[in-house]
Amino acid sequence: MRDQESGRVPPGRRLSTKEAAELLGVKAETVYAYVSRGQLSSYRPPGGRGSTFDAEEVEALARRNRRESGGSPATGTDMGVRTRITLIESDRYYFRGVDATELAARHSYEEIAEWLWTGQLRPGITFHAPLASVAVARRAVDSLPEHSGPTDRLRVAVAAAASTDPLRFDLSEDAVLGTARLLIPTLVAALPPQRRTHRDEGSLAQRLWRRLSPRDPDEASLRALDTALGLLVDHDLAASTLAVRVAASARAHAYAAVSAGLGVLEGPLHGAASGLAHRMLVEVLDQGDPAPVVAEELRAGRRVPGLGHRLYPGEDPRARALFAALEEMPDAEPALAAARDVMATAARHTPLHANVDMALAVLTVAGGMLPAAGETIFAVARTAGWIAHALEEYGERPLRMRPSGHYVGPRPPQPFPGQVTGDVRKSPWTKSG
Repeated sequence: MRDQESGRVPPGRRLSTKEAAELLGVKAETVYAYVSRGQLSSYRPPGGRGSTFDAEEVEALARRNRRESGGSPATGTDMGVRTRITLIESDRYYFRGVDATELAARHSYEEIAEWLWTGQLRPGITFHAPLASVAVARRAVDSLPEHSGPTDRLRVAVAAAASTDPLRFDLSEDAVLGTARLLIPTLVAALPPQRRTHRDEGSLAQRLWRRLSPRDPDEASLRALDTALGLLVDHDLAASTLAVRVAASARAHAYAAVSAGLGVLEGPLHGAASGLAHRMLVEVLDQGDPAPVVAEELRAGRRVPGLGHRLYPGEDPRARALFAALEEMPDAEPALAAARDVMATAARHTPLHANVDMALAVLTVAGGMLPAAGETIFAVARTAGWIAHALEEYGERPLRMRPSGHYVGPRPPQPFPGQVTGDVRKSPWTKSG
């Protein structure tokens, strides 16, 4: 559709620029941007002072914008995120169309990450970090105060690793994938081990276990940890993933995009949620009775940790799959029993299923890990998903994720702060006389 500045007036009801802008929910400048991009046609009548727009055409564009942005008012930006990575539907979720729980049951975390990034399975693949990158990241992490949390350490490790990579600004797919395969094991290697060991080999799950637990793992325990990593690789547009896509939209490099995700992850409603469930299960095990523990949570006005999920009216499929793996873990039965008791007790108040945070808490309690271990597992796992979303976003129009604020403050002009109404004071830079 081209701008029509002459000729006969097109048929149909006409709107002024102001009316078109109001219908579209944008500024007048954006209306003319639509015209320049061929999304709207305009007509300026002879002797007229402004352009007019066909009402049906404007309404059609408004409907299209709402559809593509998930119902949000059009802002001249495309906030609708089309993705080929994860689908959540009918209490199940899929990676590139394949049941994610089946992938986690059959493949390692590294294999699932490759599937998420490329759509190809590479059996037996493992990720290993360059020694130089690990050395810099470890020095940076070791300089932090002892009370630093896991996300603090990971953020510092990401920044340190980025400083060793002169090619980090290359946003081509091959370069970003190369970064991902090196960054994830670097994050694991940078974390302080729970006991002295000269070995740093094996799968990513084996290396991560040594950073989380002072115990020697059996095969079932490692399998449970690897399953947890695979299940948590991605979960559509969670808050941290949206932050990653915003960073990638601004063409931040992969390290910076991952840092954006880590910044959001630390909240108690996201990556740190399993720590709350961990502490609750420890209390139940110590007291031998879930009732007073659940009662205290409710009395404090809190939700019972580890129960319910807004995307799953029924059962969280990640929890179901991880619980199945935990059933095979020899030391998990007490924590599993505590989780079942919590669910049964809470069901008298609100019948909610366990979510993946509860299952993750069972893993960390059974593994003799600290409460924050679940947050570490979540962050390491989700880094692969963040990279996948960053790659997708690099293929979109730059800076598309730039919504406009809906200003609700006082309308200008307002008196300058400290200025008495009617008091016109001279600037100190203005000469008198």
